[in-house]
Amino acid sequence: MKNSRISRIIQILTTMQSGESYSVEGLSKMFGTSRRTIFRDLKELQAIGVPYHFDPDTGGYVIDPEFFLPPVDLDLKEALSLLLLVHKVGDKIQLPFSKSAMLAALKIENNLPPNIRRYCNTALKNISAIIGAQAPVERSGGLDAVFTKLQNALTRKRIVNISYNSLDEGKIIDVELSPYHLFYNQRAWYVLGRSSLHKSIRTFKLNRIQKAQITNKCFINGGDFDPQEHFGRAWSMIPEGRIYNIKLKFLPKVAHNVTEVIWHSTQEAVHNDDGSAIVEFRVDGLGEITWWILGYGDQVQVLAPRALRKRLLQIAKNMVKINEKA
Repeated sequence: MKNSRISRIIQILTTMQSGESYSVEGLSKMFGTSRRTIFRDLKELQAIGVPYHFDPDTGGYVIDPEFFLPPVDLDLKEALSLLLLVHKVGDKIQLPFSKSAMLAALKIENNLPPNIRRYCNTALKNISAIIGAQAPVERSGGLDAVFTKLQNALTRKRIVNISYNSLDEGKIIDVELSPYHLFYNQRAWYVLGRSSLHKSIRTFKLNRIQKAQITNKCFINGGDFDPQEHFGRAWSMIPEGRIYNIKLKFLPKVAHNVTEVIWHSTQEAVHNDDGSAIVEFRVDGLGEITWWILGYGDQVQVLAPRALRKRLLQIAKNMVKINEKA
């Protein structure tokens, strides 16, 4: 939702908190907008779970007075940080129970002291967040449903039968999964667990899970599972079982942009007098870091290892071959 719409919905909540009945025409005049816009705002309130109803005796809408929270004791920084998270970031990432989060924020915001609420509303108009591309959730029930089932199974140590759209196998596979850990990585949610099909701990992307059914079968492992230990020194989330010493030279155009970010826990960087930078990592596997390096195109040179340089050269040749035919 846009800032102006969020502010108006909060004002509608505040107005209706009195428990009085308000008609669409009355709200339209009060907030200087059309009846159609008010109906749209009321539909948004309904979507996030605000318990209002139409009173045929008064011809207006009323919110259940028990819906509202008692006054909350948040200072300015606490309130603004919470609202930043929900209003500016929550609708841009795959946040489980996003409607519930929005509802909670609206409840809290509605009960903030007037001066803090006014400041936050003004501040939010001048703040935005740009988030990277997110994996779409295409299955029935959405992220909330599959996240809830996996979290429930993980807590109760129950095996889950999943139907998974596997890119590696190129087909839908059926797996008995013992879920050990849920985590978010850059663009999507994943579950880590032992796969009966692969006889090992595997990573499954939640948006590729077509169906999930909790069984009555328990699993006994996973209580001491450490995701950090599992990932080890993988560049992101796929360890390959071999550590490589990576040495890259970034040209002046991108050197400072690269080195101002900590990409990996083993990162070491040295800036040269010509503006270039030598950046080194100790990484488990070459697969994931290869695609990261390719993102810098002709602004990076692979100094080591030779296997990585050969891999990039082959990919570059394939790219030239494919695009010359276009």
